Amino acid sequence: MKTRCSIYVMALLLSGCATTTNNKSVINIQTPLSANDVIKNATADEWQVVDPQNILKITLPTGSAYIALNPQLAPKHTQHIKTLAQEGFYKNTRVYRFVEGFVAQGGDSSGKKEIKTANKTVPAEFYLPTSQPLKITELKGDGYAPVTGFLNGFAVAQNQTQTQTWQVHCNSVFAMARANDINSASTEFFVTIGQGPRYLDKNITVFGRVLEGMEHFNRLQRLPTEGLAFNPITNIEVLADVNSDVTVFKVMKTNSASFKQLIDARKSRTEPCFVQSYNYVDVCGMPIPTKRVI
Repeated sequence: MKTRCSIYVMALLLSGCATTTNNKSVINIQTPLSANDVIKNATADEWQVVDPQNILKITLPTGSAYIALNPQLAPKHTQHIKTLAQEGFYKNTRVYRFVEGFVAQGGDSSGKKEIKTANKTVPAEFYLPTSQPLKITELKGDGYAPVTGFLNGFAVAQNQTQTQTWQVHCNSVFAMARANDINSASTEFFVTIGQGPRYLDKNITVFGRVLEGMEHFNRLQRLPTEGLAFNPITNIEVLADVNSDVTVFKVMKTNSASFKQLIDARKSRTEPCFVQSYNYVDVCGMPIPTKRVI
């Protein structure tokens, strides 16, 4: 027993879990922080303001939803939908398709509304190719990708060499619908509801996520009601263009020390209600802390 205890103390010393006072070793085993504690203790420089030029404001019947766009991974789709929004294309359109546990899809379902300044279609951006490996905050891979993790506030995946990077279909992501032609995306978008359909990864261009207002998508009508407009969209606007809305959002930097600590906290939950810990979290089970500042 004495030998085992000596080995245990030595392991603590080597791992930095012991301090020395009056020339005596004092074991200092820290209690792991909960996810809430990690977020609360994150420093100001571990948060970043989301550029309002890359936020869409979608006005729905029960309130507004705010979407952070992802120009790093899908610059053409980001610019395309911003151009559509700025020309007023989405005024008085609707969320015309709702599939429980799957997607809420919106836009001009008739295909007859005039596109004034934007391109008619936008080429596929299923992944970002890079000549060198692109560094992300990594998790273990899964059945859909060799590498998963986080990049600039979004959940992503990569190929084995990390030279292809794409945003994954987690809950509440923002993507562009298309026909069979991979370059046929035009004006129709969708937001994922419930568990994300990961099998759509690299088949559909995902280029954003809901920052706030997911409840407004969840409260949409499932079926049309006679005499009432079905899930009308009052407008979709670029937040920076809305003078009456000065909302500011911050997200935790996904390459920060606190976010990495948060991953560990989510892997092994320390809250009193947990009786089983798995030392694991998948990429869609790791929410990215987001807060409204104004």
